[in-house]
Amino acid sequence: MIKLCFVCLGNICRSPTAEGIMKALVSKFSLENSIEVDSAGTGAWHSGEKADPRSRAVAQTRGLELTSRSRQFKSEDFSEFDYVLAMDNSNLQNLRALADDTSSTKLFLLRSFDPQSPK
Repeated sequence: MIKLCFVCLGNICRSPTAEGIMKALVSKFSLENSIEVDSAGTGAWHSGEKADPRSRAVAQTRGLELTSRSRQFKSEDFSEFDYVLAMDNSNLQNLRALADDTSSTKLFLLRSFDPQSPK
């Protein structure tokens, strides 16, 4: 099982949206037994909250439902996930501060897997 965690600042906009999109793709390709998806935030301001209503509304127009609840990413999460995907450089730096040498190999910017992404 490959485990992914998308991480933004508060876990109410970007990371739950990425989680929802990835879950839809996992389902579309029948990979539920191979890939597990989650999201978190580097901060705890919104812990327990649903995704922002605007994110949920936009997702719904595309046939997606954002069902996760916000939570803060903890250093212990590194042992749970194979890939920790930061939404931007600021989130990446915050995650690097939590990571040890082994954990840091799991950290990536979300678009680092996109060959057309600007550097």
